[in-house]
Amino acid sequence: MKLRVIDTSTNPLVRRIDAVVIGASAGGLAALSMLVEGLTSDLRQPLLMVQHVPPSGPTQLAEIFRRKTALRVKEADDKEVVRGGTLYFAAPGYHLLVEADLSLSLSQDDAVHFSRPSIDVLFESAADAWGDRVAGILLTGANEDGAAGLEAIRRSGGVTIVQDPEEAEVPTMPLSALQRFAPDYILPLRDIHNLLRELE
Repeated sequence: MKLRVIDTSTNPLVRRIDAVVIGASAGGLAALSMLVEGLTSDLRQPLLMVQHVPPSGPTQLAEIFRRKTALRVKEADDKEVVRGGTLYFAAPGYHLLVEADLSLSLSQDDAVHFSRPSIDVLFESAADAWGDRVAGILLTGANEDGAAGLEAIRRSGGVTIVQDPEEAEVPTMPLSALQRFAPDYILPLRDIHNLLRELE
């Protein structure tokens, strides 16, 4: 598979991006750790993350990632307005959505691809809220969740990034997106990390 080369003269992230949404399942925590390393709380954009987790019981995701990054890290709360320099995790058992006023909402609607939270739900709502000013990143995972949502970001004019399936711990999720459309970037984690650093 031919990987896209980062060329800052044509890099779509040079244009204004107001938010980044990220989705992952199996292998996602190690991948996200690499992406957020070195990012600071001065980052203008919020990062919103759906990591597939068991639907019941608290997770330790926020606590774990507070030790890995200088970003503010928290589990998303219903009705809160997103802030830059913050990594938000979807709560277990709830879909995470972005409303038109850029506040967050939590939903217990039916699971999508057997998942709640669902990556598709977050990505589709982010495409509606931010349009061409959102970047979506789909990482390693074991089902098709996220492919349709990333395509929605593409239709809205946003930037679409897929982890190189050859590098992904579980390639099903990246491959599902690539079967639907051609994203702006197919990249290994280190190069996705570089793109995020360019946002600063």
